[in-house]
Amino acid sequence: MEGEIIGTGPYRATKLWNETIKLFRGGMPLRRHWANFRYYDSTFTGSEALDYLHELLRSNYNFGPEVTRYQTLQLLRKFFKAHVIEDVKGRHGTEDFEDNSHLYRFPTMSPLKSLPTRPSWRDSSDLPRLIRWDDYEEMPLKENVAPQKSAVLTSDLWNKRHSVAIGDVHECKLIRRREVTSKQVDHIWKSMTVTHLQRVLGLKTLEGILNPVHVNGKHIVHNIFSVNKTGIVVLENKAEDMPYWVISAMKCLANWPDGSDAKQPLYPGFERDVLRTVADYYQRLKEPLLTYHLYEVFVNILSLLQEQDKATEALQVSCLLLPPPNRRRLQLLLRLMDRVCHNPRLPPLNDTIATRTLMVQMFSRCVLGSPDDMDLDELLATKLVTFMMEHHNAVFQVNTRLRCQVEEHLSHLKRAQIKYAGSDTDFSASPAFCKQIKRVDCEEQKVIGTQIPLQQLLEGLIADKELPVKDKKKRLKQFQKSYPEVYQKRFPTEESKAAVIPEKTPRFKPHLMFFNLKKPVQPFQRSWSFRA
Repeated sequence: MEGEIIGTGPYRATKLWNETIKLFRGGMPLRRHWANFRYYDSTFTGSEALDYLHELLRSNYNFGPEVTRYQTLQLLRKFFKAHVIEDVKGRHGTEDFEDNSHLYRFPTMSPLKSLPTRPSWRDSSDLPRLIRWDDYEEMPLKENVAPQKSAVLTSDLWNKRHSVAIGDVHECKLIRRREVTSKQVDHIWKSMTVTHLQRVLGLKTLEGILNPVHVNGKHIVHNIFSVNKTGIVVLENKAEDMPYWVISAMKCLANWPDGSDAKQPLYPGFERDVLRTVADYYQRLKEPLLTYHLYEVFVNILSLLQEQDKATEALQVSCLLLPPPNRRRLQLLLRLMDRVCHNPRLPPLNDTIATRTLMVQMFSRCVLGSPDDMDLDELLATKLVTFMMEHHNAVFQVNTRLRCQVEEHLSHLKRAQIKYAGSDTDFSASPAFCKQIKRVDCEEQKVIGTQIPLQQLLEGLIADKELPVKDKKKRLKQFQKSYPEVYQKRFPTEESKAAVIPEKTPRFKPHLMFFNLKKPVQPFQRSWSFRA
């Protein structure tokens, strides 16, 4: 079982429960015990079971060394009530399992649970496709638009974009699209974040793990951009924030003893009362900070904790899905827990339990839990919260790869594009500028604004020495047909054209000269001149 990725959510928890029982039943030492002048074979005492299971859980990767003896005792009590074990008289569930010499045994019937059916959300969870450049429509022209400086196009760049005149294509059009709305931005963040999470988890689908209906794009955008200098979420609605007295208590404990209010009387055990104040607030929340909807996502991440970088990235993305108030409370709590555990000046907060163990036990169920109160919730929460506490600075950083991917996609949507008929070529990689103008100005620009680059294009075609004369003439005819005014201005007469591209000189063909039957051959006449 160690290091194995076991299912997801309730399915994973149930399978992990069954695997733990199998290991416990298969490895627990059984022997003969005496009680009340009788002996009982294949039995064990409560203390022996507690010692063995505690060591088993601590050495198992799915739980880890943070498991306490008290948590192990609680699990054995769940085993007893679920009839995983029974006392030597066959009783189970009527009283608590005790850490003493009372004798117990394994029942003959199988105590394993049947695996639950994974929920199917396919009908309601399909994310709409991302907005693409294909999603465009013609927009009405607006007047009184403030002029902006347009991009200067060189002749080479213009030739690449406007290959109409040289015969590559015959028509092009400028794509106009509406401004990307905030709702569309939220949707893009939602879609790309869920896709990125699926890729990090290494899953083919998130079906039965995360229902995208419960993913709010506004929460993601808020968690990324509405933060203070320390990276903690700032809430727009102050009523959703924690009460002032809770924040004050957390500051006092996190900065102890420098953070204590000098006006408040200090007494022995004051720091313990401050901790109890914070714990009371968190333990009275309606649901865990990681929410019930995201429970299966975070339980699935438990299988990645062995790979710190991958687990951290998965937590970075998953924590973006939290409602902003939850993310703020969670980040402040984990930061408090970490500071308390590393503060040597803070007095012990419990007489029997170490401060680190106390903090994890006190707040783990406030962070992670299922609505069905799964049997291993406490152990799973302990492991996850311990990891998040140790790496909270990295967990609450915005994932760089995800942010770059989304921003590049949004930037692409905001670019102007030129589309050619019959081609999907996208030249938007080079920035272009389009502004809406009046129709009169548009007609004027048709005459004046395009003549200079067209003239440059024509001159480049004429000066191309590598182009055969036959092909050059063909291109010139195509140019003349497409832009007669520019062509006529350059070649007002046939002589001007011949000066640039001379007519081809006919080759000498003697057989046509001497044997042309249509024209009689003139008799050869020699003229003589004599000089006196």
